[in-house]
Amino acid sequence: QVQLVESGGGLVQPGGSLRLSCAASGFTFSTYTMNWYRQIPGKERELVAAITRTGRSTNYADSVKGRFAISRDNTKNTLYLQMNSLKPEDTAVYYCHVDRTPYWGQGTQVTVSS
Repeated sequence: QVQLVESGGGLVQPGGSLRLSCAASGFTFSTYTMNWYRQIPGKERELVAAITRTGRSTNYADSVKGRFAISRDNTKNTLYLQMNSLKPEDTAVYYCHVDRTPYWGQGTQVTVSS
């Protein structure tokens, strides 16, 4: 069965960095566009970043452009999100998602606070 396991979340001070990982299994990872979403309690999930199958093309929400970088390693079936210059408003649960499918990870909490 499809499994998506996020890791790398935690508590970080404003201006700090975190790197999220999403280990994928149960499907052919290299054939799917992959997404990172985030959700603040009481709000809808927001698409943060997306990356095509080969990694040649990426897209970002305006709120994270220039600070976050999505990448993937198809040899390791792993998706990444490098988050730099973190702000308190980046605090959320971050989820990886297989594009155009109902498959989501369990989420990892990112808290940006001094």
